[in-house]
Amino acid sequence: MSNNDQVIVLSPRAPIPALAYLLTGCVAVIGSNSLVLGPIAPAVAASFGTSVPSVMMASAGFGLGTSASALFLARYIDRVGARRMLQAALLLLAVALAASAAAPTVAVLIGAQLLAGLAAGIALPAIYSSSAAIAPPGRESGTIGVVLTGWTLSMVAGVSLSAVLADLVHWRAVFAAVTGFSALALAGLSASSLPDIRKDGPAPAPLEALGIPGIVPLLLACSAFMTAFYGLYGYLGDHLHNGLGEPVSANGLAALSYGIGFGMAAFLDGAIDRLGARRIMPFAYLLVAAVYVAIAASSGSFELTLAMMAAWGFANHFGLNVLVTCLSALDPSRRGTIMGLNSAVTYLAVFAGSTGFGVLYSNHGFPISAMVAAALMVFAATASAWRPRQIRQAVRD
Repeated sequence: MSNNDQVIVLSPRAPIPALAYLLTGCVAVIGSNSLVLGPIAPAVAASFGTSVPSVMMASAGFGLGTSASALFLARYIDRVGARRMLQAALLLLAVALAASAAAPTVAVLIGAQLLAGLAAGIALPAIYSSSAAIAPPGRESGTIGVVLTGWTLSMVAGVSLSAVLADLVHWRAVFAAVTGFSALALAGLSASSLPDIRKDGPAPAPLEALGIPGIVPLLLACSAFMTAFYGLYGYLGDHLHNGLGEPVSANGLAALSYGIGFGMAAFLDGAIDRLGARRIMPFAYLLVAAVYVAIAASSGSFELTLAMMAAWGFANHFGLNVLVTCLSALDPSRRGTIMGLNSAVTYLAVFAGSTGFGVLYSNHGFPISAMVAAALMVFAATASAWRPRQIRQAVRD
């Protein structure tokens, strides 16, 4: 056997850890709740005798809760341990989802989703921190990409079926089902061997990580990226139902199309590791901007809109993967704090998107909303291309 052959045998490409798939399921549960309200909002509004923008305030409440807990509580992940924090968060999420299913008024639904947001603001940073920690060297983007396919599951199995459940049974059955899945995720996590690495010392101040070189432009890109997505996605269901005259269950097809595109992109995640996440980030965001322009142009046709949902999911997968990969690599010793800031910014964007795009959609319609989303993505691309002086100097050195 030649020396070259020995190198090939002794240095196989490390596989994705099995624990990554458990984290995928946890993301799917959280994603199902965070994405489900948009498609079923018309049914919820009809049940309570109110408007879709009023119902979407529950989504805004979820965003505020997630942002607050990610900012002030996620910093304890590095000290208490990601596994323990994730277990507590999933338990709280199950309680909040049960309260959502039983909500007698819109106000109670908003409060329950605020509580769910508090849980998600701890859970998501813990999941992302764990996925980066268990990734084999050289497989960081691939491992994170597998975990991010939980958003695909939430779209394909969660949101798609929720629209059908809302049509055939009731919107309350949707939250009841997600409650059950949350309990299953908690049971799976409790039985797993997910490591719970803790670091000594006090938890860092919530905004201390803003001093890490390179984090500010990434968080600016995150804010624009997420505001565009949640703002437009939140009113897609109403556009299809009231704008194009489709049944609520048709929103499930749109979610399915998005999820398929998001999942298909996972097969190309290896290119991110080879080319460099920071290098391709601006191009990924410009791709998303182009998709938003195409969505605006095709918004009058249900069939074309379905096709654009697949393209949207495909482009967004790369946008999210490069963001999480770049942030998690900034400072591994403060990964929990960094990912907490990421979730805080993300779900402030949920609030901004749900409220700001509500006014935009009500006054100007879906196509104009999509064009504003495209403009936000151009800003995200610009922010992600900017590198602070410390990073430019490190690259030259």
